[in-house]
Amino acid sequence: MNSGAVDRREFVQGAVSMGVGVASMAGVALAEAAAPAKLKGRIQQSLCSWNFAPLTPEELAREAVVLGLKALELVGPEHFPMLSRYGLTSAIFGRHGFSKGFAHREEHAECTAACLKAIDEASAFGSPNIITFSGFARGISREDGVRNMIEGLKTLAGHAEKRGVTVCLEMLNSRVDVPMKGHPDYFCDDIDLSVDIVKAVSSERVKVLFDIYHVQIMHGDVSRRIRQHAPWIGHVHTAGNPGRCDLDAADQELNYPAIMKVLLEVGYRGFVGQEFIPRAATQTGNLEAIRAAVRLCDV
Repeated sequence: MNSGAVDRREFVQGAVSMGVGVASMAGVALAEAAAPAKLKGRIQQSLCSWNFAPLTPEELAREAVVLGLKALELVGPEHFPMLSRYGLTSAIFGRHGFSKGFAHREEHAECTAACLKAIDEASAFGSPNIITFSGFARGISREDGVRNMIEGLKTLAGHAEKRGVTVCLEMLNSRVDVPMKGHPDYFCDDIDLSVDIVKAVSSERVKVLFDIYHVQIMHGDVSRRIRQHAPWIGHVHTAGNPGRCDLDAADQELNYPAIMKVLLEVGYRGFVGQEFIPRAATQTGNLEAIRAAVRLCDV
C-alpha cells in the first residue's frame, strides 16, 4: 500500500486511473476553466484524492495549482514525481488502512513497519504528516485497546521526532453504516479519547487528525472541541453532514466559514484537507464542488 489508506483505494478501484502520464487536452481545459480569484490563503487547504473520482491525481494536481493550493493528500510515493512537477507536496498519506491499527497488539508489528516506512518516505519528500488508525474494536475492552494504542504509537514517536514528521491518529465515526461514510466498530470513534491517547504518548510528533465530519456525527460541538484540543490537532479534514457531501449550506448542517475562523483563532497552521464526496460525481461537477468548497473555507 503506497497511497493513503488501503480501504479508500479499494473503494474507488476501477473508477479512477492512477497513472501519472501526460494530461489529456480535456483535462487541461477543465483545470483552466472558471478558476476562482486569488485566495486569501490564511487557511492552508489541500485536496484529498480518493473522494473526487473520476478525477485522477494528476488532474487534481493541475486543479490545485490553478487554485493556488500547495498539496494533495492521501497520495503516496508512487505519485511523488508527479507532485514535484507541479510544485506540490503530499499533505498526509499512509501505508496501512483503517481496518487494522494499534488497538490490537497482534497488529502492532505490521502497522509499525508500515508507519516507519511512511515516516522515512515523508521525510525524504518533505511531506509533513503520515496517517495511522486504531483499527476495529472486534470485542476488545476500552481499557485494553487504549493501553495497546499508547504502546503502539510510542514505538513511532522517536523516529517521527528524528525525521520531523507528524503521525496523525484519525478518529472515525462508528454510527453511519454506509461504506466510506461511517465505520461501525472502529475503536477510536471518540475525539476526546483519541486526544487522551496521543497526550499519553507525549510526543510533539504524535497528534490527532481532526475530521470535522466524523466529530460532528459522534459529538457535535465542533468549535468547542477545536478550542479544547488545539495543541493536539495535527491535521484537519472536511465534509458536509449528513452524507459526507458538499460543504454548501443548502443540505448540510455545518457552518464551515465559522469553523475555519475558529482554526485561525486557535493558531492552527496545518493543512485542511477537502475530503467530501461531491453530489455530482463527474469531472465538471467535482471541479465545481472543489472550487466552491475552497472559496467557502478561504476566510
